Amino acid sequence: MTRPPVPPFTLETAVLKVRLAEDGWNTRDPEKVALAYTPDSRWRNRAEFVDGRDAIVAFLRRKWTRELEYRLIKELWAFDGNRIAVRFAYECHDDSGNWFRSYGNENWEFDEEGLMRARHASINDLPIAEADRRYRWSLGRRPDDHPGLSDLGF
Repeated sequence: MTRPPVPPFTLETAVLKVRLAEDGWNTRDPEKVALAYTPDSRWRNRAEFVDGRDAIVAFLRRKWTRELEYRLIKELWAFDGNRIAVRFAYECHDDSGNWFRSYGNENWEFDEEGLMRARHASINDLPIAEADRRYRWSLGRRPDDHPGLSDLGF
């Protein structure tokens, strides 16, 4: 299975790969998101290690059961060959209505078919008031005219 764009990345294809990843995660559909990863993909997400697509699906199901009204923005940080580094921020709330903005960095490595085989994520959470939310688009894909991370000062 090929998942364009494929490495080696150019600035244009790296930016596109990041936006496609953001769009996928904003669906909050674990099965769909997992298709962007190799069957044996390895993750480090905070202090949790995840191995393989089935474990990715299970991880994402747990994540989006806890992180309600999840909205994410990713931005390219750097790229070289088959690797991309991104920074991101997402907003969500828990089942008690407490809002959070989570900031992080990810390092990605892709196979020759454009599937991600490694993802290393470092993430920090910041409690925010509902009034301080900056991501207010309807659930799903971020509108093209919505500010990105740099535009928002994140």
